[in-house]
Amino acid sequence: MDRYKQSPLYGIMHPKSIAFWGASSNPTGMGSVQLAQLLALGFEGKVYPIHPKDTQVMGLAAYATLEEVPEQVDLAVMVVPTSVVPDVLEQCGRSGVKRAIVVSAGFAEMGSEGGELQERIVRIARQYGITFLGPNCIGVVNPHMKLNTTFFPYEASPGFIGIASQSGSLVTQMFMHLAKFGLGFSQGFSVGNEALVDVTDCLEYLGHCPNTKVIALYIEAIRRGREFVKVAREVSKKKPIVAFYVGGSAAGSRAGLSHTGALAGPDPLYDAVLRQSGVLRAATIEELFDMCYVLGSQPLPAGDRVAVLTHSGGPGAAAADAAERSGLRLAEFGPETLEALRVVVPHTASIGNPVDITFSRNPKDYSQVVPHALLRDPGVDLLFIYVLMPMHRLIMSLLGRTSDPASAEALADGFIRDQSDALAGLVPMAGKPVVGASFCPRSEPFIQELQDRGFPVLSSPERAMKALAALAQYARWRHAVAERNEKHLASVAV
Repeated sequence: MDRYKQSPLYGIMHPKSIAFWGASSNPTGMGSVQLAQLLALGFEGKVYPIHPKDTQVMGLAAYATLEEVPEQVDLAVMVVPTSVVPDVLEQCGRSGVKRAIVVSAGFAEMGSEGGELQERIVRIARQYGITFLGPNCIGVVNPHMKLNTTFFPYEASPGFIGIASQSGSLVTQMFMHLAKFGLGFSQGFSVGNEALVDVTDCLEYLGHCPNTKVIALYIEAIRRGREFVKVAREVSKKKPIVAFYVGGSAAGSRAGLSHTGALAGPDPLYDAVLRQSGVLRAATIEELFDMCYVLGSQPLPAGDRVAVLTHSGGPGAAAADAAERSGLRLAEFGPETLEALRVVVPHTASIGNPVDITFSRNPKDYSQVVPHALLRDPGVDLLFIYVLMPMHRLIMSLLGRTSDPASAEALADGFIRDQSDALAGLVPMAGKPVVGASFCPRSEPFIQELQDRGFPVLSSPERAMKALAALAQYARWRHAVAERNEKHLASVAV
């Protein structure tokens, strides 16, 4: 905790007061939009807009210069023309401000002239002992502190996924994507050109963050390869890291250079770097957060043998196929498990793997009896469940024929709550990972209930299996690290 709070990034993420350059009475300006989002999330510290003419900005008292602000502020946020940034940074240095976010673009990503200007602001920062994020970034989000310096509204809940990204708008667009699963960020960094603070710094910081259970990285280039490997190896011993790297192709490399001035390397090189560092690599942005969802919410499995439970043959077969394609093995059930399944599974159904229960008169068979039998089997390391419970409106329709509307609603809500409790209780009961998939959206009450209880439900069997495979891969990494440590200790003892 001491290392966490001593990091200069802690001050950027936990300010009690902010000086904000670039917001005005023009509501469409980028600075105004970013200040509006800071206020919209309910930041509880003091905010001081700095404006050469306006005396009020968004209902806040504005000041012509930083020197006029009645207290020394913790953080400076700059959304100003490129040429103005050095002067503003000088103001911060003279006033004792030690943390800053430079949103302004037009630096190293624009070529040699911009690169020289970037070197200038780095010299100013070092002269005054300032740590700044950027330039050419959109800042940070820390929902646990109601802090959002970006230009998108943060409407998700505070979550457990930490992110460091070389793309700013990717972070903001993921606000909405994560909300679709009831997820959110713990803390998020847009690092931009990484003039002073890079992805490696953020990774080390997030490794100590108590609200972060899993770390996502969006990478266009790793600037300090040796340091990255060293930090990632240490962090991955206690927290999973998932990276999405986009610079491996010629087109991706060119895009990264124009985006943040990053010089990317060939795909096989980054594959090796990430693998040696204990970092899992995602093939798509969706996969990046699917993996984070499961890695941050589930215990590590003992192996890679997965059981598939379904009451729809097609999704069950798709899950089984996706499991093997993702590197998992379909579990073979022991005789006790098979006997337990025969008692409750209809004779027209399947007790092989996948277990296709088709239809059961007793909902507890699907949410409790069968899952318990599968999870008790020593040959099962992971469980996948295809989630297709009766929709709320269908339950209401059926019950409405025998009950008044109010009673029907209460019964439907109670049914959904009981089933959700049962499924969400599987992991604490068994200590094994359980992941679901459903084509029903979060707007369906049953899906929302499950996700809000910490039971991960992804939007297809294929996506769920890839995430489970990442969980098994990370478990192997952790096991290998533990074995190496034991051998090292044994050799030292001898």
